[in-house]
Amino acid sequence: MKFEVIHTDPHTNARAGIITTDHGKIETPIFMPVGTVGSVKGVHQTELKNDIDAKIILGNTYHLYLRPGMDVLKAAGGLHKFINWDRAILTDSGGFQVFSLAANRKLTDEGVTFRSHIDGSKHIFTPESVVDTERIIGSDFMMALDECTPYPCTYQYAAKSLELTHKWLARGVAHFKNTEPLYGHSQAYFPIVQGSVYKDLREKSAEFIASQDMAGNAIGGLSVGEPVEMMYEMIEVVNKILPKDKPRYLMGVGTPANIIEGVARGIDMFDCVMPTRNARNGMIFTSQGTMNMKNEKWKYDFSELDPNGTSFVDHYYSKAYLRHLVTSNERLAAQIASIHNLAFYLSLVKEIRKRINDGTFYEWKDGAVKTMMQRL
Repeated sequence: MKFEVIHTDPHTNARAGIITTDHGKIETPIFMPVGTVGSVKGVHQTELKNDIDAKIILGNTYHLYLRPGMDVLKAAGGLHKFINWDRAILTDSGGFQVFSLAANRKLTDEGVTFRSHIDGSKHIFTPESVVDTERIIGSDFMMALDECTPYPCTYQYAAKSLELTHKWLARGVAHFKNTEPLYGHSQAYFPIVQGSVYKDLREKSAEFIASQDMAGNAIGGLSVGEPVEMMYEMIEVVNKILPKDKPRYLMGVGTPANIIEGVARGIDMFDCVMPTRNARNGMIFTSQGTMNMKNEKWKYDFSELDPNGTSFVDHYYSKAYLRHLVTSNERLAAQIASIHNLAFYLSLVKEIRKRINDGTFYEWKDGAVKTMMQRL
């Protein structure tokens, strides 16, 4: 993996760059659709490529480990071949899912023991086993095993958790360096900065993560319920320390406004389930603001779904028709809305890149954030 910063904004910490992987080039800032179990919900891979133009998607180590299982993925030749996707894939470590989904979990220095949310079977994730699992999955970007602290949590809890995350990271880095990719393409390993909302812990974590000298770095444990101003503050604290010549990935964030503000603070990579999850509830994001398609006001609105949209669905279907599908609980509603939302998110980061490259990001930013937060 190679990362090159092409342009920087003189008034903010925003930058536009290119990540080169064995599965193609990724222009940054980038948004990555979430394909938890090897599927972006309701969206075909052909639509992801040809209509949405996603250069990279996510898979989830916890879910893929449980289903279809490592035997299946190894026999298939990795996740790329299993799902017929020839562009980049990032996998998280599964740590967040262990702490949020699994029952009877137990953390030790060795790793985390948990019971599957599917059938109650017992499993253990260690820093080493997660590296092995992500080798079998074959993702281009592998995340290190960490503990994502809840919000709120005490300083003492956050400090103890951070110590564990750093111990796990040192072992994970060593095992990553002692193992090889399985399918002939390179893999990058990203440590994850933790520390909750405590400035000194975030600084300590960022310094330790930077010292590992991996190909890129991630910021976790944000957008878990803390005030948005606090999230932005933590991003600023961390990005003063993380190296500028490596991509920075803000995990699980967020709204269109969050993305613009994150870019302004030096973030390069984003992912979030919001575009597809909100789509399934009839909420769509547009360049003018957010629309709740359940609202009566769209009942007789036969205009295009989004005249400024970049996806075929925006010009093929009307607002009234999508509202009808949503209120009728038709499956097509979630499909149309998901395609639209993902295409919007990808067009948003494309617009951000354009603004950084032509020097207009700073003057555009505040107005764009205000617009994105409007409810139509």
